[in-house]
Amino acid sequence: MSQTVTLPPDVFVDRRNYDGGGEAPGIERRQFSNSHEGLTPEAKELAIAVDEFKLSHRRRFITYEEMMEVITSLGYRKA
Repeated sequence: MSQTVTLPPDVFVDRRNYDGGGEAPGIERRQFSNSHEGLTPEAKELAIAVDEFKLSHRRRFITYEEMMEVITSLGYRKA
């Protein structure tokens, strides 16, 4: 059975800081993690550049055009 809390319309509940009484998760979940281990130096450079692009443009995913922009910003050109 679900419970409903009725609040006056001018009351804001910030759920990000809500203490639900449960246990905190064991690990911190982040959108961007360092999964660049085991990559070649060139692939790691590209991965970091893509991550920086996503952070600076507040994007979770990028388009192929944006990927091409990142690649050309690193100096790569079609032979």
